[in-house]
Order: sequence, then structure tokens, then C-alpha cells
Amino acid sequence: MPTLLVIDDEPAIRHAFQRAFRDDGVTVRTATTAAEGLAEFTRERPDVVVLDVHLPDATGLATFRQVRAIDARIPVILVTGHGTTDLAIEAMKEGAYEYLLKPLELPDLRQLIDRAVQSSRLMRTPAAMPEVEATPVAGDVLLGRCPAMQEVYKAVGRVAGQNVMALVLGESGTGKELVARAIYQHSRRATKPFLAINCAAIPEPLLESELFGHEKGAFTGADRKRIGKFEQCQGGTIFLDEVGEMAPLTQAKMLRLIQEQRFERLGGTETVQTDVRLVAATNADLEKMVEDGRFRRDLYFRLNVFTIKLPPLRERGDDVGLLVDYYLKRFGHELGKPVAEVAPDAAAALRAYPWPGNVRELQSVLKQSVLRMSGSALLADFLPEHVLHPAGLPPTAVAVTNGVGGAFDWDQFVGGRISANSENLYAEALERMEREVLVRVLKHTDGNQLQAARILGITRGSLRNKIRLLGISIARSVWSDDDHGDA
Repeated sequence: MPTLLVIDDEPAIRHAFQRAFRDDGVTVRTATTAAEGLAEFTRERPDVVVLDVHLPDATGLATFRQVRAIDARIPVILVTGHGTTDLAIEAMKEGAYEYLLKPLELPDLRQLIDRAVQSSRLMRTPAAMPEVEATPVAGDVLLGRCPAMQEVYKAVGRVAGQNVMALVLGESGTGKELVARAIYQHSRRATKPFLAINCAAIPEPLLESELFGHEKGAFTGADRKRIGKFEQCQGGTIFLDEVGEMAPLTQAKMLRLIQEQRFERLGGTETVQTDVRLVAATNADLEKMVEDGRFRRDLYFRLNVFTIKLPPLRERGDDVGLLVDYYLKRFGHELGKPVAEVAPDAAAALRAYPWPGNVRELQSVLKQSVLRMSGSALLADFLPEHVLHPAGLPPTAVAVTNGVGGAFDWDQFVGGRISANSENLYAEALERMEREVLVRVLKHTDGNQLQAARILGITRGSLRNKIRLLGISIARSVWSDDDHGDA
């Protein structure tokens, strides 16, 4: 549950925040003086701070600087009355997240706090790579053992400590933001701010203002000066997602910023000097966009200093199983519904599905399935219909690889086990024979377990237990764990 610290000497303001977030799952702490607020901040380390610029025992700017000195990653929102706007703008230049004018508007307040909480989470929630470092109890993980993901981990390690641009490429949902956060958290700027901007989510006319700020009167509706993200994030890291969506004018301004770390606010003439590291990402083919004249060639070369390519989930093989296990444990804990096991037919369906939405879609499907689950086992019945029967894919057809479907070489099997000094050959041979029979019958019935149980002369429940114990998987093909080795 996120925590909001409100430091304001006006009872009405403190009460307004408590009332506004009473039912939103946000814990609101309050303080009436700078000293009391700093003590609470040090003790609690809230997700977001709301700070009045005039307090009985200190000016807001002095208190703001003390907060930043303790932890510069926690967003600070200034509350100001008319006549103190210049002070708030000065704080924005030094890294304040935003400022609010009194009287406070509830809808704007909710949206702003929500964005600040998300920003705080991105900076402070670990983005761990379990294959190369210890995994935190609470955090987001880049999980995978396939060769392509191993290259991603190595790339993050190579570039994180360098003060250079990084371009992350990959389809939607592959984890580009996680990679950007991992780069930030392993960099020399890890104690400074991290701001994420989705270029596709901000209307084109407003994106330039969001990034570079604007002067009062720069355009219709610009009733006050605004500090942009590149000025606000001094010394930190900015993650620009969907960078291919930038308009040509914004691209030109970005090019100058990258080259010189300087820019002008929209409608202004003052040159602003900044110091930010840029991590960009896109799911678009930037090279093709350059050839089509939709993206500046010189900007592409500036962004493409170091590229990290994330593979789609459908190309990651056994990583699907790792991700399923991890997220089922996580969601089971979060939702109070522990998952003891995954039924073989559910595991097979999850492995066979092509995951066009990648890891993000997998997370959504697993959370839905855990919510629908009764008991402690995830059955295929709890999976969404589109996962069980993907559109455009052929109906279940059973095909078997390796020893099943052709003549199994018993001489080689027995000879190999004797050479290995087996002391349990009889049981091993029976298990192998049982697996052979079950897989061949399931192939004959196109994976229909009810028909297979009838042919075998056993109950369907007994068949399901044997399928689980013998490591047989059923999807658009039937296979056993032996067919895939240990990879």
C-alpha cells in the first residue's frame, strides 16, 4: 500500500488529502512543521511527499532540499498559494516532481498523486536479473535462461556503468521498461531521479512541453510557466518509451539535447543546461522509419550507440515454464490463493500458446486464472478460452518426438543402464514402458484423455495422475520430459 506524507500547517489541506485518499488504498501521514515532516520522512520513507512552500519553522525550499539530500528518488510535490509560484518553479528546476496551486482540485490531485506513486515505484522497486544477482523479496524480475536473455543480462552489465545512450528494442510486453530500470539501478546515477515517459501516450502537441517545458503564454492554455522533464531530472535518467512516435519538430529538439545537453523551453529564448542520461525504447523498426523519412537519420545514429534486443516470448522456449512458476507463486501470494501445482493439460496449453502480447499478456492470463481457481491446482478449465483454443491455430493434433512414434531401442536402453551401474533397472524399465504405452495411446486419441483411459482400462483420474508423474505433456503435440532433455 503506497504511503503519502503531507507536510502542511493548514488543517484544511491535511484533511483534504485524508478525505481524498480514504478509499483509494493510500496511507496518508501528516506533519504540521518542517522538523516534524523531516523526522517522519526519515522514519517512514514514503512513496510521495506533498510539501507546503511556507511552514512555521522553515521555508519550503530549504525543507525540500533537506528531503532531496536524504533520498532524491522520492517525488516531492509543492503546494503553493498565489504569489509564491516563482519559489515553486525554482524547486522544480532542482528536481521537484510538480507543484499544485491552492485551492486544490480533487480530480487533478488524484491523477497527480497516482502518477507520482508510479514514478516512485519505478525508481525504488528493484528490477532484478535472477540469473546474475540475488532476487529481492519484493521486486520485478527479468527472468529467463534462454541464450537470448543471457545476452540481455550481459548487455545490461556492459552498458549500465557507462554514461552512454542505450536503445532497447522489442515487441510490446517483452519488458523494455524493466531493462531500462535495470540499467538505471546498476548505474552511477542510481541515487538520482528516474522518469519514464511514453511518447505514444501523450498527444503530439503536448509532448514537447512535457519534455522541455514551456513559458507562460507559449500557447493557448499555457497560463503559467512549466518545467519540463529534462530540466526536472537533473543528474538522473530519463526513459523514453515508444521513441518512434515523436513528431519531426520534437525529434530535432531531441537531437540538440543529446549532442549538447542544452535546450530552450517552448515559447522561450533562455538556453537551459541539463545533465541527463537517456534510455530509449521502441517496438517499431526505426531503420525502416528512417528509410521512409519518418524518423531522423542523425537522431537514430545518436540513439543507437548501444542496442539491447529483447526476444519475444514465443522464441524463448522453456522460459515460459519458468515465468509461469514465478508469476503463479507471486500472484498466489498476492491474492491469498497459493498454487500447489499446475495440471499437465494447463501447463501444455500455456507452453503451446504463441503469446502475441508477450510477458505482459502472460501476467494478465495467470492473474485471471488464479482469481478463477478453486482449490490449489491450476487446471486447464481456469485458463481463458483464447489460450486453450487460439484463433487461427489448428485443432489439437498429436505428434511425438524422439523414442515415441517409432521403434524404441530396448537393447540400447537396457545396455546403457547396465553400463551406468544401475541398481534399479526393473523399475526404470517399467516406467519407460508405461510412458511409451501412454504416449502412444494419447497419440491415437488425439490427446483425448477420456478415450485414452477407456482403451487403457483405467479411470480418467488414474490416467491424469500417471500423466503428471511421468512428465507427459499434452497440447498440439504429446511429449514426455525425456523428449526434451534437460535444456
